[in-house]
Amino acid sequence: MHNAPNTSPNTTLNSTWAWWRRPGRSLAVGAVVLAGALLSAAPAQANSPDAVGPKAAGQRPEMAALSGVVPTAPVRLRVWGFEVYDARLWTPPGFRFSQAAQFSYALELQYLRRLEGGAIASRSIDEMRRVGSFSEAQAQTWLAAMQALFPDVAAGERITGINLPGVGAEFWVNGRRVGVVKDPDFARLFFGIWLDERTSEPKMRAQLLQGLSP
Repeated sequence: MHNAPNTSPNTTLNSTWAWWRRPGRSLAVGAVVLAGALLSAAPAQANSPDAVGPKAAGQRPEMAALSGVVPTAPVRLRVWGFEVYDARLWTPPGFRFSQAAQFSYALELQYLRRLEGGAIASRSIDEMRRVGSFSEAQAQTWLAAMQALFPDVAAGERITGINLPGVGAEFWVNGRRVGVVKDPDFARLFFGIWLDERTSEPKMRAQLLQGLSP
């Protein structure tokens, strides 16, 4: 990966935008990076990821209804010199990622810079299109739901999605429940952004799933 030139923040933003507009770049990651840069030209001061051990589920209100889940090691997304978020899965005993839709599990994203909730929602739709097909009507319904649920986030804050088999996806922000998208197809495609083989970030997927049963 290229190092960003030693220039002003605005020059770096322009270079980042131009680079991610080239064909073939990951739309979701590029837009998330750009959104973070626009909100905070200087890198945000994020707290170090909190230490999470096997007993930490009890410290996460969002994990209260998930029986016996344990966290994976966090995986950091870095793009074009920007640190975007740390991702981790919380999985129950017997979890198999090839059958993820059948399990109650959580995906936690702890952000490392300021990002707009609207940008996160719109780019989630773009990335969901990579892992499966859906109608424009579905896209608009899901986009509106995510825009209503996802706030602007600051460094150190987290958004957690919980897969509800046969129901959809439940979302929590910093340990506070914000709502549910009641659609199993939405849940499958949303979590597929990270777990599906067609993800735009295969290295991150491999790291997230390391040690888990296929």
